[in-house]
Parts: sequence; C-alpha cells; structure tokens
Amino acid sequence: MSDAHREAILDQFTRQAVPFATAPSIRDEAALETVIAFSGCGPGDTVLDVACGPGILACAFAKVTRHVTGIDLTPAMLERARALQSETRLTNLTWRQGDVLPLPFTDGAFTLVVSRFAFHHLLDPGAVLGEMRRVCAPGGTVMVIDSAPAQEKADAFNAMEALRDPSHVRALPLVEHLALFAKAGLGEPRQTFYRLPSDLEGLLSRSFPNPGDADRIRETFQRSLADDGLDMAPHRVGGTIRLSYPVAVLAARR
Repeated sequence: MSDAHREAILDQFTRQAVPFATAPSIRDEAALETVIAFSGCGPGDTVLDVACGPGILACAFAKVTRHVTGIDLTPAMLERARALQSETRLTNLTWRQGDVLPLPFTDGAFTLVVSRFAFHHLLDPGAVLGEMRRVCAPGGTVMVIDSAPAQEKADAFNAMEALRDPSHVRALPLVEHLALFAKAGLGEPRQTFYRLPSDLEGLLSRSFPNPGDADRIRETFQRSLADDGLDMAPHRVGGTIRLSYPVAVLAARR
C-alpha cells in the first residue's frame, strides 16, 4: 500500500467509523445471514475477517463459530469493533491493528478467511486474495463479499464511488473477481448475489467527499434515473432517491 493511499484510508475510515458502523444497510441482518449461511461455517471453525472495519461481520460469525480474528488498518474502526463485542457479550474474538498485505499470520492458520466491502479499497486485491488463500487451511474456505457492478456500467459506478469516497480504488465486475480467484489458485467460487439498499441523502450523510463533490454525485444519480447507468437501480420514492448496491458473495475451497 502506498503512503498516500494508506493516509486516504485512515482519513476516510476514521471519519466514517461511527456512521458506517451504525448504517442500517451495513448492519442488515438478512444480508449477514446470507453471508454466514453461504459460508457453510460451523462451531469448529476459526475465522479471519480481513479489513474487518467495525466488526459487524466478525461478531456475526463469532455467534456461530469457535473463534474469530478481525484485522484492520484503522484504530477508530477497531474501537467500534471492541464496543460491539462488549455490547454483544462475545468472548471468542481477537482484534488486531495492521495492514493486510502481507497478513501477519502463519500458513493455514484459519479454516475460513473472509473479507467484506474491502476489496474495492485495495490497490492490489489479487495480492490480498493470495494472502487470504495462504492463511486458509487446506479444505477451508476463502470468501469475498464486495460490490460487483455490471461490466458495462463499472466505469460509471467507480467514477461516482471515487467522488463519494476518495479512498475508493475500483469495484470489480464479476468477471474480474473470478479472474482474481483463478490467479490465486482458488478455482471458480460458488456465487450468490444480493442488493444493499440505501437512500442517496443517507448515503451522503455517511460519506466524506471533497468539497463540491456531493452535488456532483446528486447530479450523477439524477441522470441515472433514466437509464440506471450506475447499476444502482435508482428510483424516486416521494422526494427521495432510493438506490441499491450490487453485491457479489463469492466462496471457494482452499
């Protein structure tokens, strides 16, 4: 990770720690249940949550597995994760502050290695996926959950997201996600998909775009009402623009 990108991540996610952690869409129980069920995890599993953020997914996994370790670069996010652990009275969690490239764990240390809503922030997602494979035990599962816009709309989607969140790098269309899995030696993953709903003003209230860019984002969504050029299914409900992120859930055996 370059120093400039590291600083962008720390800046954005220090400011986003509370609004991101409390966003209804991020805490959505149905989405969490989809991910946990699709993982096939059980009470014997040891889990690593890569770029765990405020620990929402890690705590959800901790309710049904033996132990979960969460690693994240941003101390403010880990503070939120520890607070959530305390609220839920879970004892089978460990938090670690640090970079994810390389992952500071031994080969085959976990039976399930997962990352949610982080790959679009990575400068080299393929290298991180390779590290996730390395620390996953043979027979275990490597899992990525992230935005996956339609290939023909990905450039427009990413241009909007880079305005909304200056630490954004690139959300990958499904075909590019699959290419990463193949290159990492994981083969084609099992796949399922869902939509992550929000509303435009709520989304902007949890974001920290550069001055003036919020209005550019509003204009972009206004145009996309006609053709869904962002692959975010925008539509009006009264005076509100509703939208949804296209999310891919990908799981491969190690």
